[in-house]
Amino acid sequence: MTLDLHYLRGSMAAILSTLQHSSCPENIRFHFISSLPSLHNTILQSFPYLRCQLHIFAPSPVQGLISTSIRQALDSPLNYARNYLPTLLPTCLTKVLYLDSDVILVDDVADLAATPLLGKPLAAPEYCNANFTIYFTPSFWSNPSLSLTFAGRKACYFNTGVMVIDLVRWRVGGYTTRIVEWMELQKRMRIYELGSLPPFLLVFAGEIASVDHRWNQHGLGGDNYRGLCRDLHPGPVSLLHWSGKGKPWARIDSGRPCPLDALWAPYDLLVRENGGIES
Repeated sequence: MTLDLHYLRGSMAAILSTLQHSSCPENIRFHFISSLPSLHNTILQSFPYLRCQLHIFAPSPVQGLISTSIRQALDSPLNYARNYLPTLLPTCLTKVLYLDSDVILVDDVADLAATPLLGKPLAAPEYCNANFTIYFTPSFWSNPSLSLTFAGRKACYFNTGVMVIDLVRWRVGGYTTRIVEWMELQKRMRIYELGSLPPFLLVFAGEIASVDHRWNQHGLGGDNYRGLCRDLHPGPVSLLHWSGKGKPWARIDSGRPCPLDALWAPYDLLVRENGGIES
């Protein structure tokens, strides 16, 4: 997981839910990516026995590659740290589970981590009914050399907030370099609008192992413009994900929570520790 001040409250709720629903919490090791070393101590104050390690992310290499997107929060350099996980994490790590900070687990994370990768570099829930074309601009689709990127691939949308990653295969395949090359092209000609997601789709869509949809009930934060309330997708739920503009802690603080924010609130350590909401 990444750690920053703006999303710290969400990260702590995600940690708590992960531990509470794990059959063997002592077997879980967290690796945090952050530009602020002090946040490691903040986490340990609430979770003094947490097996964890913080890895420093220097934003300078990616800052010049970020193109303005449809939402300011998506332009944070830390939002792109997932591109560099194989170089940020120790080489002794061969497989990790990446989670966004706005998730809550309600099942054992070990079941998700055990997802078979089937020789693929990563696994995530795929949504093949989604309109894949909207993630790229008309300039992209009208350029034959670019649109042929997906030729021969059953390219489906997937959300990068929940991914099981084979770090060895990623390193061998040079996938970070591939992602960066698409970001460099984006600086020269506008081929997408939505932050860090499209480069992942360009590199990985149609080339990943599938995960059951119950492990990413995403979109609970609404869209990227207004963050309106949404209902759960049909089917079982193992992980709730407030992707989108609306975050549950912000809506709760504003006094205008959505109904599903009540599922996040029991894991809010700010309330548990302070007996109330503080800024």
